[in-house]
Amino acid sequence: MAKVTKTRAKPKKPAKVVAPVKILKQEPFWIGFDLGGTKMLCNVLTAGFRVLATTKRSTGGSDGAIKGLKRITDLIEEAIRKAEVDPKCLKGIGMGCPGLVDPSRGILISAPNLGWTNVPLRKLLSTHFKCAVSVLNDVDAGTYGEYTMGGGKGARSLLGVFPGTGVGTGFVYDGQLIQGKSISCMELGMVLMPGTHLGSSEFGTVSVEDLTSRLALASQAAVACYRGQMPELDKKSGGSLREIRSKALATSFHDGDDATLAMFRNSIRYLGMGVAMVVNLLAPDRVVLGGGLVEEMPELYLAAIREEVARFALPGLSKDIRYTVAKLGGNAVSVGAVAYHQKFGEKAL
Repeated sequence: MAKVTKTRAKPKKPAKVVAPVKILKQEPFWIGFDLGGTKMLCNVLTAGFRVLATTKRSTGGSDGAIKGLKRITDLIEEAIRKAEVDPKCLKGIGMGCPGLVDPSRGILISAPNLGWTNVPLRKLLSTHFKCAVSVLNDVDAGTYGEYTMGGGKGARSLLGVFPGTGVGTGFVYDGQLIQGKSISCMELGMVLMPGTHLGSSEFGTVSVEDLTSRLALASQAAVACYRGQMPELDKKSGGSLREIRSKALATSFHDGDDATLAMFRNSIRYLGMGVAMVVNLLAPDRVVLGGGLVEEMPELYLAAIREEVARFALPGLSKDIRYTVAKLGGNAVSVGAVAYHQKFGEKAL
């Protein structure tokens, strides 16, 4: 009997799964970019400043400007993909940077917290993304954002004060940012006052920032923890300067530690002196306060700054000022940079 050979059927290849074609939104959009000392944030914004997507990552400033720019472009591209918008619909980029900026040429002149100098951000980004780019100081951008959409909306002239790691200030007058001919300004934190501490760059002087920033308060608190004057804060932070953040300082204040109360009283008085200087020079009708410390203790800062400005500024200039808390939070810089770009960016290029 002949042997029957069975033929094994070849397995069928699985049908190829065709990914559905993603239809990208054909909507004009802008990129708002906040280049911070420790982190960078990118928002995809509509013409009306609605946020379509947000991406974040660490800045990595110590890696240098070349690698930093690569991180910036990668983050922008990631945000565009996340927003599912057509890259061809990108209308412009507004960027806020720490440190001194030449807004007329779009150059980051110096950013001490990053170690970057003379970085031609406008040229590099406009070449990569084929669109117009505006580059501002970050506090200028944040102040312009609050003027446009936040706590300063409706003001004619607005002073923005943001005590954080340093003390940032910006000023908008009748829709225009106060800037030098080719450099950002309003460096209130660097104004020198009589006094000295161990870190003074010039004996007999101390900067407003040395007395009023969150970092200055945290430094003093660390010393007080070591001396046993802030026991609760010491338990929570171990007296570590890196762990004494805005929330920890606010908690210590609300706990009623005598050392914390004295520290804040003195710090806010000095900040009030600084704000009063600007009031005497530029007479804003609105002052907006922001930053981590203000967000944690808005009532304290609003009431105390109002009181100190009334004490140190000319009565005729200080009596009608309205004080508000910043409303845009972490989006202030990106929104402000885009708002500025939409109004002035094309003209500046």
